[in-house]
Amino acid sequence: MTAHAYLIDDDDAIRDSLSWLLESRGVPCLSYPSAEDFLAAWEPSLAGCLVLDIRMDGMSGPELFDILNERGSKLPVIFLTGHGDVPMAVSALKKGAFDFVEKPCNDNELVDRVIAALQLDENQRVAASDADSVNSLVNRLTTREREVMELVLAGKLNKVIADELQISMRTVEVHRANLFEKMGVRTAVELAQRLAGKR
Repeated sequence: MTAHAYLIDDDDAIRDSLSWLLESRGVPCLSYPSAEDFLAAWEPSLAGCLVLDIRMDGMSGPELFDILNERGSKLPVIFLTGHGDVPMAVSALKKGAFDFVEKPCNDNELVDRVIAALQLDENQRVAASDADSVNSLVNRLTTREREVMELVLAGKLNKVIADELQISMRTVEVHRANLFEKMGVRTAVELAQRLAGKR
């Protein structure tokens, strides 16, 4: 799915000018006149980031942000704020918003922040995909191979693993070779690196 900057602002002129600005820098953009409109279009697979006005008729930006968080959205959010909205924006940052930009804003600075948010979203998706692929590899291991893997990761020698699992050392060597092959690694160090952060 193509990543977009999702621009949500109830001011037509701001939406038009920001859409033009983002697209002039090569950032695909979809715009919505209200939080409710975006929420109706939202789905978990959306990629990109939100550029979200704090104050709008109907649902406010922070209200939409809270709903998206409840739904498990990982899209980075940049809030557009008027001068008086800075405390609200700081509160949103504490809840995990990516950034806030005060209106009227420096055009290039805003686009730079959007590009940084798009990069963060892509990095998060790659990391999640890597974790999924490692998990699927682990799921292919037999129960015994997993037991051997845990003891290999604990730094135990084949002889110790054989004693702990009450199996022969030759059997440990076979399980170890099989699990290394299934996990696509050659050494215990590579195995630990592949599983780092994915366990």
